[in-house]
Amino acid sequence: MLDLNKLIFLDLETTGAKSAEDRITEIGLVEVCDGVVSHWSTLVDPGMPIPEFIQGLTGIDDDMVRGAPIFASLQEALFARLNGRLLVAHNARFDYSFLRNAFAESGLHLECELLCTVKLSRLLYPAEAKHNLDIITERHQLQVESRHRALGDADLLWQFWRKLQQQFTPDTLQQAADSVIWRTPSPTKT
Repeated sequence: MLDLNKLIFLDLETTGAKSAEDRITEIGLVEVCDGVVSHWSTLVDPGMPIPEFIQGLTGIDDDMVRGAPIFASLQEALFARLNGRLLVAHNARFDYSFLRNAFAESGLHLECELLCTVKLSRLLYPAEAKHNLDIITERHQLQVESRHRALGDADLLWQFWRKLQQQFTPDTLQQAADSVIWRTPSPTKT
């Protein structure tokens, strides 16, 4: 059974959609532990140009990330914060694939449990046709500070979680979360 009182709501912004080629440009976390909520975010220098389309979508441009920390300088503290935890993200495997690849470059293997809010929304609201973050934000009247920015989107997921807690019993929410959880595979020994 998952501990739904210790969650990290996570969102990343990236230079593109291919985790093997593209890089992280921003990390946003809303950490909830036994009722205490903390927020953390940082821009990340991806070491490559940010495509114009991504700049238009996120508002993050090359000048903004110039001088920001590179992922390698953040990795130890971030790994300690995330490894072994329950990460909640929208399209969770997307965010996890970027983190996994970034950590793997230094030989670190991130192992955590992932709770995908897309899958959770589909399960809890089967009559609804769409479950993207814009639709969820509108459907549940969530307060948008900044869309397509890591901390703003992580906060939307936290708001969505609180709406779910209001609309469903703890047992129902626990069962739903347990059924869509994904446990990251452990590395194979050779």
